[in-house]
Amino acid sequence: MSPTLRRILIPLALVGAVVGLELGFETLVPDAAWRQLALFAMVNVVVALSLNVINGMAGQFSIGHAGFVGIGAYTAAIVAGHLHQALGGGDVSFANSFIVMPLALLAAGSIAALFGFVVGLPSLRLKGDYLAIVTLGFAEIFRLVIATAQTGGQVEGPVAKFLAYLGGQNGYAGPDKTGVPQYAGPFWIFGVVVIAVLIAWRLKFSGWGRALRALREDEIATASVGVDPTRYKVTSFVIAATGAGIAGGLLASMRDGNPTVQPDQFTFAYSFDAITMVILGGSGSVSGAIVGGVFVTFTVKMIEQLQGLESVQSLMAVHPGLDLNALRMVVYASVLIGLMILRPEGLFGERELFRRRPVQRAPGGAEPLPVRTEAEVDAAKEGSAVPAGKASK
Repeated sequence: MSPTLRRILIPLALVGAVVGLELGFETLVPDAAWRQLALFAMVNVVVALSLNVINGMAGQFSIGHAGFVGIGAYTAAIVAGHLHQALGGGDVSFANSFIVMPLALLAAGSIAALFGFVVGLPSLRLKGDYLAIVTLGFAEIFRLVIATAQTGGQVEGPVAKFLAYLGGQNGYAGPDKTGVPQYAGPFWIFGVVVIAVLIAWRLKFSGWGRALRALREDEIATASVGVDPTRYKVTSFVIAATGAGIAGGLLASMRDGNPTVQPDQFTFAYSFDAITMVILGGSGSVSGAIVGGVFVTFTVKMIEQLQGLESVQSLMAVHPGLDLNALRMVVYASVLIGLMILRPEGLFGERELFRRRPVQRAPGGAEPLPVRTEAEVDAAKEGSAVPAGKASK
């Protein structure tokens, strides 16, 4: 198959696959709970891929990624809710999603990118634990400002009115309080995952990605060869925040999901889950971020299924204080300790499931130039041939 034909057929096959998922996902996965889990796992894959740019490629330790996801979720929910009303309301249709979702995701990514720039720029003087504290503080401030906003009674001032409009602890449920329209079906979520994977892959193996990984290994040495650390670090923050905002936009409008965006969805636990996804799969690995996102998401479901077993129910009746939800943290800690001992670089390290194909010369392409002596080079410049015997002397 020619490269041109391959470039045409692969995108068509991917578009056909996501359209097929949109039309047949309910048949493929009849249980709504499992559909919700599968879509949530894909959203988490986008979250892990975006965090991998900061934590994996750039080597900056950010633990406030949930804040960017939350900003994207609230932004997309507001945009989608108002667009849905402008389109006449009613039932959510696949045709209207082509109007609502692009604008909602664009707004979510843009606002999150702006906050990523605001957080990333002053944080350049910080490294390691200090940078982690700043990012955690940003995420907690964002969450607590919304959660503690006054929603009842008379509210004065545009900022206070806007915070009250977001619903406080009860969350944002659309402009008419009936829920955020759920336009993000399998087509949009799987489609965004495909695009995110392609962008992450291209970033990693581009010159920009190599410079970013060089900064991670030795910032001083990399800067000495002309790489600007400030520009690369701020750009990595903006790219990661954009990806997180888009993931938040998908989460807010996810079909079969929660129609209300609540601040408690974006606690430190969610940031910790995202870090676990990246570290578990391997910092800097695109394949690792995908596997980590799916593994962490389905681990939660497995623990919920365990709680439904009769033996576990009997054990919980005897010991009311037994909290299996806390078991998730035990599982994460055990997995991470095991990885630190057996594979400190994560499941994949920086490796990928699929190797990047080496660049091949086209048949009949330019042959390598033969090695010539200085006499032959001088003779070629003068336009006269040099006898082989003389040149070899």
